[in-house]
Amino acid sequence: MLLRMLLRLGIFLMACLCLSAGETKEKKEVLERITNAKSVLDDAISKGEDSIPRDLLEKAHCVVIVPSLKRGAFFVGAQYGGGVALCRGARDRGWTGPSNVRMEGGSFGLQFGGGETDMILLVMNDRGAKDLMESKFTLGGEGAVMAGPVGRAASAETDAFMRAEILSYSHSNGVFAGVAIKGSTLRPDDSENAALYGRQVSHRDILTGKVPPPKAARALIADLKRYSPAEEKGE
Repeated sequence: MLLRMLLRLGIFLMACLCLSAGETKEKKEVLERITNAKSVLDDAISKGEDSIPRDLLEKAHCVVIVPSLKRGAFFVGAQYGGGVALCRGARDRGWTGPSNVRMEGGSFGLQFGGGETDMILLVMNDRGAKDLMESKFTLGGEGAVMAGPVGRAASAETDAFMRAEILSYSHSNGVFAGVAIKGSTLRPDDSENAALYGRQVSHRDILTGKVPPPKAARALIADLKRYSPAEEKGE
């Protein structure tokens, strides 16, 4: 009897250790992704004539950053990667904490060849923000996603850009540009959010500002505040 109890205890402790190791690895990957997302954002803003126009970022309701999205060759729908989404909170309009998301499938215009690319999506209106908060939604549809303009001189006031729900950008092989996306899906990663926040939290609660941002996201949020002050956001 005692031997059986000790055996069960040993199995239980082994399971706990394996679970803890798995959680630690997952959290490490999430923290690294947040750091990489900050680097991608900094790079996208600092490229001068090839950068995201700040006035567009200031108008954005949400931002999705996917560092090192892996893509298949010759428009094969094999793109996949993890990223983070942040929105302006419903109360003070400041940026929320990040929610981990997965981007999968679809095709990317002018992205021949396999490899990796950094993606940034600017969600420009309430409808786009509501889509982002769903359990899963497909990027695409008539006028819903457009290749975003680049450069300080790019007009951010044209009807087309103002109607678009989402403006999309890609950085690959040293080139940063707007890129068309069709058929890709975005979905929240609940297990990674649990690892980041230390408990089960909903994707929607994070993006509506109901969950306090984690310390690990302070630098990324500070960058978003610096590049797109909340008080300047268009309603």
